[in-house]
Amino acid sequence: MIGFWSGLTGKLAERWLTLLVLPGAFYLAAAATARTLGWTHALDLHQLTTAITTRVKNPTATTTGGQIVLLAAILAGAAAAGLAAQALTSVVERLTLAPDWETWPRPLRTVAGQRTRSRQRTWTTAHTTYHQLRTAAEARATGRTQPPQTEAQRTVAQDERYAAYRKWMRVGLENPHRPTWSGDRLHAVTVRMDRDLHLNLPIVWPYLWTVLPELTRIEVTAARTALTKTTTLTAWALLYLPLTLWWWPALPLATGIALVGWRRTRTTTDTYAQLLEATTRLHLTTLATQLGITHTGAPTPALGDTLTHHLHTQPPAPNPH
Repeated sequence: MIGFWSGLTGKLAERWLTLLVLPGAFYLAAAATARTLGWTHALDLHQLTTAITTRVKNPTATTTGGQIVLLAAILAGAAAAGLAAQALTSVVERLTLAPDWETWPRPLRTVAGQRTRSRQRTWTTAHTTYHQLRTAAEARATGRTQPPQTEAQRTVAQDERYAAYRKWMRVGLENPHRPTWSGDRLHAVTVRMDRDLHLNLPIVWPYLWTVLPELTRIEVTAARTALTKTTTLTAWALLYLPLTLWWWPALPLATGIALVGWRRTRTTTDTYAQLLEATTRLHLTTLATQLGITHTGAPTPALGDTLTHHLHTQPPAPNPH
């Protein structure tokens, strides 16, 4: 028992140090640098080292008690900054995935709606263009159109088709319903399950989760945790922005962190979405077996309809008068 509590305490301390203290300490260092140098001497290392040396030689900082208090203050400040970033992460994630953008306050809802409609128009154009080019290529390949193309013409046509496909994929796999790529990437899983298997994934997923193998659940949880961590990077970028009022290098620092966070968020969202879809397709029959529902051994639209109907909670009956 003592070993269990010792291991648990060690893991909590490690997590606290990694997620809160280290990023928070770096943030405090940047804030102290901003306060010390300002805009005028933003890159003056001599002034920074002089200021640090002066503070280190302060009689209060040279005593054991003063050093303990100083260390405690630094740890507390770093932890506070880390907690602020963690709190801001939930806001960033909600804006990034935008599952409920239609309920946002009006200024945000208006912008999100305009963004969604713009993405829908771009997606429709790219999707239509790609399929027109593909249909034309198939017609030429089967000899239904004349005259035949030269090798150079085929190469140009192929490049046009690939360019249209990349433009389509940059907007989204499915017709956009959210203002962001990451939000639509997750929503695409629900759309595909409904179209391919007639499955309402939000209804079925909680039940499917309970029958998944332990290793699969660990992988899905790890992918979801990775997504949260990447949005935390964007949250840190937002915390660095106020420092630009005192120190201009904070702006490229915040921009760089935001770009890395944006890129990693797209990557981890795509990984998480692929894992959700693969997990659903592979283990849907396991859930059907657990519920005693007859199936043919492979997910089918009939099975999706049955599971959705079976697990859907009926609305309450009207009160008798």
